[in-house]
Amino acid sequence: MDKTILGILGAGKLGTTLARLAVAAGYDVLIAGSGSVEKISLTVEVLVPGAQALTAKEVAEEADIVVLALPLGKYQTIPQTELAGKTVIDAMNYWWEIDGKENTISDFQISSSEVVQTFLKNSIVVKAFNHMGYHDLEDETRSIGENDRKAIAYATDSQTAGETVAQIIDDLGFNPLFIGSLKNGIILEPGSPLFGADLAKEELQAAVDQFPESEFGKKIVAARETFSM
Repeated sequence: MDKTILGILGAGKLGTTLARLAVAAGYDVLIAGSGSVEKISLTVEVLVPGAQALTAKEVAEEADIVVLALPLGKYQTIPQTELAGKTVIDAMNYWWEIDGKENTISDFQISSSEVVQTFLKNSIVVKAFNHMGYHDLEDETRSIGENDRKAIAYATDSQTAGETVAQIIDDLGFNPLFIGSLKNGIILEPGSPLFGADLAKEELQAAVDQFPESEFGKKIVAARETFSM
């Protein structure tokens, strides 16, 4: 059976970390960065041996599933047409040092992944791999034994896409934790007590359950007419 081709848009620290984990897990990995393919090829050769550098359009066209590991402020540069009908994993976060001091992309009423889903209207977006730091993602896969695994939370409006991404999370060395629809993905974003979470599955579930009582959770409840996990 052919390997799943995993595409990654973004050749920064998060993108190359996920690419290394995917190569180690047996995926064919395609990766695109902001520079020319020639420039990115050298970076990939050194940091992600086994992966192939291509243009963003080529990655979007050829990959079965694509991970977004770009600065969130560049989401409108993502190839829409080439990603139509595909599952897209949104690992992006608003980060003021890169995206500007004022978050004009999303607010307490909507998650950033919902904004991405609106832009990629013909794709299926799953929010995942955005709450754990890139350095922890790689370090935690070195844990010994199934019981030592940490969890990665994911949110989506599609059960089928969610199951596909859950398998990828598992293949990359983590326990998947479904937290509900894409709007719930806001609890994984900067400002939330879950952002940066490096926890086992039971601990992460407990943190999710306690979220509505946090200050960030109360702000979301106040901003929205309804909010439920």
